[in-house]
Amino acid sequence: MQPITVGVRDAKINLSKLLKMVRNGSEIILTDRGQPIGKIVPINTESLPLNARIKRLEEQGAIEPRPRKVHKKIPSPIPVLDGIAQRFLQEDREDAKT
Repeated sequence: MQPITVGVRDAKINLSKLLKMVRNGSEIILTDRGQPIGKIVPINTESLPLNARIKRLEEQGAIEPRPRKVHKKIPSPIPVLDGIAQRFLQEDREDAKT
């Protein structure tokens, strides 16, 4: 694909359209008074972070999004007699001393 040359003023006016063209693989050369000063090119997908590459594949329909985690309800605590946990802890500490 041959690069498209656009003046800075036209680029400001048509930026959204130019970015769509870049997204589709076109390269845009920016000029100021006829002199090339910059280039807008598509990002190499290999240089994107993993999360961005995965999201892009999901948007393209190449892969399905991971199902959301279903949070399971935490069961209610088991009722115990008052002070029993403290007694078990104390016994365990005494056993560790010996």
